[in-house]
Amino acid sequence: MDQYLLSVEEPDRSALQHVREVVKGIVPDAEEARSYGMPALRFNKKPLLGFLAAKKHLSVFPFSPAVIDGMLDRLDEFDVSKGTIRFSAAHPIPDDVLGDIVRGRLEEITRD
Repeated sequence: MDQYLLSVEEPDRSALQHVREVVKGIVPDAEEARSYGMPALRFNKKPLLGFLAAKKHLSVFPFSPAVIDGMLDRLDEFDVSKGTIRFSAAHPIPDDVLGDIVRGRLEEITRD
């Protein structure tokens, strides 16, 4: 994950590093890995949250359409699809929203 982040230009690198820090703050035991070819954090060997820098945006992937659906009213300022939330370094996902996304996915993982 460190190697991937080093390949991303600022300010996008700092924005993705912040996502990583928020996730690790909520789930300190999250394992850094790759899932579906992208940097991701896993818990209990299941993908928790992935992220990527694209040419024109940043993305987080909660690996759960249900978690995204449950947060749509708080994501109306973002480009959202079934499995992705797109944002930018200039307009990041608020920490409380990101935290609730992580907690929602964590609940799914621990319920399975």
